[in-house]
Amino acid sequence: MSWILALPIAVPFATAVLAFLARHSAAGRWLSVAGNAALLVAAVLLMGTVWNEGVIAAQMGGWPAPFGITLVADLLSGVMVLITAITGLAVSVYALGDINERKEYLGYHALFNVLIAGVCGAFLTGDLFNLYVWFEVMLIASFGLLILGGKPEQIDGGIKYVTLNLVSTILFLSGIGLLYGMTGTLNMADLAQAVDGVENQGLLTVVAMTFMIAFGVKAAVFPLFFWLPAAYHTPAFSVSAVFAGLLTKVGVYALIRMFTLIFDHDTGFTHTILLWVAAFTMVTGVLGAAAQSDFRKILSFHIVSQIGYMILGLALYTPMALVGAVFYLVHHIVVKANLFLIAGVSQRITGGSDVYRIGGLYKSAPLLAVLFIIPAFSLAGFPPLSGFWAKYIIVKAALEAQGWLIAGIALAVGLMTIYSMTKIWAEAFWKAHPDGRQPRLTDMPQAHRRPMLLAIGGLATLTVIIGLVPEPFVQFAERAAAQLLDPAAYVAAVLGDPG
Repeated sequence: MSWILALPIAVPFATAVLAFLARHSAAGRWLSVAGNAALLVAAVLLMGTVWNEGVIAAQMGGWPAPFGITLVADLLSGVMVLITAITGLAVSVYALGDINERKEYLGYHALFNVLIAGVCGAFLTGDLFNLYVWFEVMLIASFGLLILGGKPEQIDGGIKYVTLNLVSTILFLSGIGLLYGMTGTLNMADLAQAVDGVENQGLLTVVAMTFMIAFGVKAAVFPLFFWLPAAYHTPAFSVSAVFAGLLTKVGVYALIRMFTLIFDHDTGFTHTILLWVAAFTMVTGVLGAAAQSDFRKILSFHIVSQIGYMILGLALYTPMALVGAVFYLVHHIVVKANLFLIAGVSQRITGGSDVYRIGGLYKSAPLLAVLFIIPAFSLAGFPPLSGFWAKYIIVKAALEAQGWLIAGIALAVGLMTIYSMTKIWAEAFWKAHPDGRQPRLTDMPQAHRRPMLLAIGGLATLTVIIGLVPEPFVQFAERAAAQLLDPAAYVAAVLGDPG
């Protein structure tokens, strides 16, 4: 199984090297597209293997667990790698029309594929220290992408982004050191057993809080999210899209993995804190979005808001709630990345991103209007799109757990999300352009327009499919949630079956 697990990491790294060597010509961009298509094939192969055979694990270099480097995939890891590959392919196609030659020469495609490799590595690692390594790979690549071009607002956003993430890294490393000192291991499957033997369970809870804060920064939860809206509106739209779709979800994934596999000894305390964090994250994110007028800033604050729903699924810690968290992760990556891609096309043809200073898109670019409605309505939770089912499962889980207040908050935040999406529609699409312009898709060169619309249309189609045929996706999420609640198969795959 080692090559099946290593392939989603090796392919984007190899693509990054080749794209960097070919950055002087147009070959670099096509190598990036081909590499991400190959990653999608590898991800499908991995997902099929995990679906048919259950949790799979491999020990790199032949060192047995828990001493060596372990790669492991369960259903959650597999689907996260798959959705990463889909997003990577869509953004790499979109970049054919979005990224100019100067940014290609500066190494955009190499950095992009290193970022994708880091994301896949974080989803597949079975070791806490290597999770730290993959976080650092993502941080270095994302910082390079964030400041690519060297505009003042990019540098400003990049400094805020990297500073807070370095604080998170220090907390992460501190937690790793403390946990290793208490248990003598960093292998996550081994830790799942070792923490039960820790004498001072109160101290273990303190260490759990260290990880909660560290991963909370990565996930952009309340009150640690302010770096995200300060940075995500500054780089190229291709960069914003992959950031919005994937980076914060790695933090959410880490929280779900740690607080189901390892830190499940004091759920009455830790998950109650997560519940409050989820509530404040949803509310502050949606209120921040309501106060903005820049297309990307609105979407950036909504990333924060929607992260709250995923954390809510973890905090409730019931089978249905975890089903909702898994479903929400998959749905949101597709929808949010697509909205940022649409914002890029809108800015290209209207000449701005402030919704009060643009307009006329519905009349002059009806195709773009339709492509916007699909992910925007899905984000707001309109049936029968994917966002409706994601919110429905989360709210139903809250009601079943008698969390009347948190269910009410989740519904109210959904209504406020409708307000923000309606504001974008009314200002950017419905009203006439303030300057009397008629922004048309044909104003863009055909070589740019076709790949950008192809990427947007592909992601919109996936959103519609998930919404219209939700049953197989819900069934998948149920199996993934069952593995999270009963990690015996995960531990056995990594350490070997004691029987």
